[in-house]
Amino acid sequence: MVLLENDAFLTELTRLFQKCRTTGSVVITFKKYDGRTKPVPRKGHPETFEAADNKCLLRASDGKNKISTVVSTKEVIKFQMAYSNLLRAHMDGLKKKDKKSKSKKTKATQ
Repeated sequence: MVLLENDAFLTELTRLFQKCRTTGSVVITFKKYDGRTKPVPRKGHPETFEAADNKCLLRASDGKNKISTVVSTKEVIKFQMAYSNLLRAHMDGLKKKDKKSKSKKTKATQ
């Protein structure tokens, strides 16, 4: 997994979307991140870690390539605007759901 800066993450995410436009999918996850790199200690052991501020960990994967970034509270609004514009630009590749005709449903219920 590659930890990138926010702008580099958005450019790599754009490449992932373009690569998976015809076949494949991109999985994106959001997670609250407090800066820990080690697991939480068990009971009985003192906990010396204190989180400075809330952060958000974003991960994206297409099955082969994995990228991630950490967004701080100061950069959330700027990143969210850029991320939403990116999603809007690449949502046109979605498949439309097949709609069944209403006449078949009404005949089945009668």
